Amino acid sequence: MAIDFSVWDEQVDDTTQVVAVRGEIDIFTAPEFKERISAAIDAGRDLVIVDLGATTFIDSSSLGVLISAHRRLTARDGRLVIACDVKAVLNTFKITGLDGVLEIVAARDDALTPVDERAA
Repeated sequence: MAIDFSVWDEQVDDTTQVVAVRGEIDIFTAPEFKERISAAIDAGRDLVIVDLGATTFIDSSSLGVLISAHRRLTARDGRLVIACDVKAVLNTFKITGLDGVLEIVAARDDALTPVDERAA
């Protein structure tokens, strides 16, 4: 069972939505996580930033949510960006190979900065 889970979202502008999570995303909390991300995509956002900076654990169900969101957005030339600097979460992306598929940056501010303006 998940401990200390919360998810919230914030519309940045007409095309950008941030979905932030604190705690563990697992089989019990993934449906609410999916609902927030899907709502942003359904609302027509082209850039969905998932802020996992306060996330302590993700499992395969949450990875499935991210992959699905990534596919939906790229199908319409949108982007899913993961903002995360949590070593345990980043290891999950690395072990599964998703670090080569998903766009992952260290922090939310990096995700809000256009790719061509980010420091190399």
